[in-house]
Amino acid sequence: MKTRIGYAAWIVGVVQFFVIHLIVESAWARPYSWARNNISDLGNARCAMQPDPEPRYICSPEHGLMNASFIALGVLLVVGVVLTGAAWRKGVTAIAARFLLACAGAGFTLAGLAPADVHENQHILGALLIMALGNTGLLLAGAGLAREVPSPLRWTAVLLGAAAVTAFGLYLAHHYLGLGMGGMERVAAFPLLAWTLAAGTLALPHRTPDDTEPHPPAPATGPAEREDADSRP
Repeated sequence: MKTRIGYAAWIVGVVQFFVIHLIVESAWARPYSWARNNISDLGNARCAMQPDPEPRYICSPEHGLMNASFIALGVLLVVGVVLTGAAWRKGVTAIAARFLLACAGAGFTLAGLAPADVHENQHILGALLIMALGNTGLLLAGAGLAREVPSPLRWTAVLLGAAAVTAFGLYLAHHYLGLGMGGMERVAAFPLLAWTLAAGTLALPHRTPDDTEPHPPAPATGPAEREDADSRP
């Protein structure tokens, strides 16, 4: 049951984030662009021209709602990591993967508590926890998940983690490959969310390793016990 609650926490966290993302961006007077704007722009508390890393005007009327969504996402990601313990192997790799994924959850929470235009250093730390540590945890998850977890979740964790780590490096180097600053940031940040959503959706209906443990056999009944049972009224 704990494992199923953990998967459900991942589903709820990611779904609410994308729903709130769309609601908040739709409130912008100037159209919000997934290519030109950072994700963090939605949570900025003040209306102002932002010069770095690319010049753009930011004014997010529903920034409070977005920051609350960041916090909720972060908390639910950590809850999922803690409660899905039965889905992971024993060993250093699984422990490291879970710890790094929990760091990503802490990063989202920190990003919501510290908007980029109010507490820039803390917000940058939150972004590093998500895109550096969290994506590394996703990369390790492929080897850290138990064999009972559907195999597509294991190999897609490796592929998505590698893609996200690469995208984060390109984002830091300002090489956006035609996707724009915001587009490359999303390639670095969204694979983790896509994987946790898929993990919750695909694994929730399946039995966990604890559920599949064989039950102890019923005690054998010998001839004497059967005769005694037959003689009872």
